[in-house]
Amino acid sequence: MFKHLKQDLPASIVVFFVALPLCLGIALASGAPLFSGLIAGIVGGIVVGALSGSAVGVSGPAAGLAAIVLTAIGTLGGYQNFLLAVVLGGAIQLLFGVLKAGIIGYYFPSSVIKGMLTGIGIIIILKQIPHFFGYDADPEGDFAFFQVDGETTFSEILRAFQNISPGATLIALVGLGILILWDRVLSKKHRVFQLVQGPLVAVVLGILFHALTKGNKTLGIAAEHLVNVPIPEDASSFLAQFSFPNFGVIGQPEIWITAFTIALVASLETLLCVEATDKIDPMKRVTPTNRELLAQGAGNMLSGLIGGLPVTQVIVRSSANIQSGGRTKASAIIHGFLLLVSVILIPRLLNMIPLSVLAAVLFLVGYKLAKPSLFRHMYSLGWKQFVPFAATVGGIVFTDLLVGIGLGLGVGIVVILVKSYQNSHFLHILDKSNGVHRVRMTLAEEVTFFNKGAILNELDRLPKNTFLELDVRSTRYLDYDIIEILDDFSFKARDRNIDVLLISDKGSVKNPMSYLEFFNLQQKNTT
Repeated sequence: MFKHLKQDLPASIVVFFVALPLCLGIALASGAPLFSGLIAGIVGGIVVGALSGSAVGVSGPAAGLAAIVLTAIGTLGGYQNFLLAVVLGGAIQLLFGVLKAGIIGYYFPSSVIKGMLTGIGIIIILKQIPHFFGYDADPEGDFAFFQVDGETTFSEILRAFQNISPGATLIALVGLGILILWDRVLSKKHRVFQLVQGPLVAVVLGILFHALTKGNKTLGIAAEHLVNVPIPEDASSFLAQFSFPNFGVIGQPEIWITAFTIALVASLETLLCVEATDKIDPMKRVTPTNRELLAQGAGNMLSGLIGGLPVTQVIVRSSANIQSGGRTKASAIIHGFLLLVSVILIPRLLNMIPLSVLAAVLFLVGYKLAKPSLFRHMYSLGWKQFVPFAATVGGIVFTDLLVGIGLGLGVGIVVILVKSYQNSHFLHILDKSNGVHRVRMTLAEEVTFFNKGAILNELDRLPKNTFLELDVRSTRYLDYDIIEILDDFSFKARDRNIDVLLISDKGSVKNPMSYLEFFNLQQKNTT
């Protein structure tokens, strides 16, 4: 695990700086105590990171669960009651892992996974624009289009342009310039620039800038534009920030409904993230999904027991880990320890980091996920790939993560049905002489009720005095609905003077009286 420590350590620092504001922001957007987001980040890094089979995935509180958490805290009668649902949700996830439900993630098309990554990249950029210009009225973790404060993504951006903070914007531009220079030029010049990552340099400069301009009316950065980590006065005040579940309400149906919802949504988000992370892993490793569900279940149980938010594997931190050169799970685990040490030892130093600098770091992460070249590539693959991809991206940007994925998956299913409808058969005109049309219809390998309309239309369009060769030699599965259509057609064919030659592996039959009996006989002969 520590074989690639020189790559994993700098990557863990980057992930730490990305995770810190997200943990706090998601807790804020969820209506939960801020410290609960940090607990989830620590558990997701250390516990889930150690148990997971993913080499580069990073777990923590997820923006996709914020709306569920916000609603559940109110309906369940308090945060401690909600924590019990988190613990039970983790136990249900363990059951999912035991039942080997991890295979569900493989049923999502590649176009939807790429659309999810691209949509999240665009959302990251859009959501960070207000913070880049020093406008931080909106919670950092509020990733939905319609936000908890009544604004939308774009109205929030317009407000940001009307409330630009000069100091925050200046250091953000400097930080972004450093990041681009580091990524495009310096990292290729010398190994020292690979060891010391650009985001770390940008953050250090941000801290120095705040320290030097503090009190300046023009360039000084106000407290609301800085990271805000809770500062404990002593050990007892630190421990007082932990909460514990109320097991006295375990018999309430609402608790179990919320627990199952958390388990289902968290598992789905994790499996989709695993699929996406494996695709962008430079070493193309495959994460064992059932083990991942077990790890997430254990993490959620522990997080709920000590007052943390639910955790999932999250694409923002995972992609930041990969883009920063992370190679093994050591990166995720170290980032968890960095979160733990930071909230204990250096909360005041962390509270000097400008949010605008962190926004610049996330700009680069978002761009790498949503490069314009990816849109061109998906378009070049044809409409069957591009339409589900575009639907997923649009759904995520204009609604939220789960709705966008559901929309992309729905469009993908429609595309499959359309292609299945079109590819059910091949019709070829063999000859047309002496008033007789010789036509051959070759059925596909699998023909289902989806193909009823297409085949029925072709049969109805056959002119009178046609000799039809119905070739089923390549057909391995023929739905009963199609056999019924052929049976009905056999009666109509006599009235229109249409002869049918049924060609199969076992021979040919002219004008069969019953297609159902014929295919049953064929099945017996094959057996």
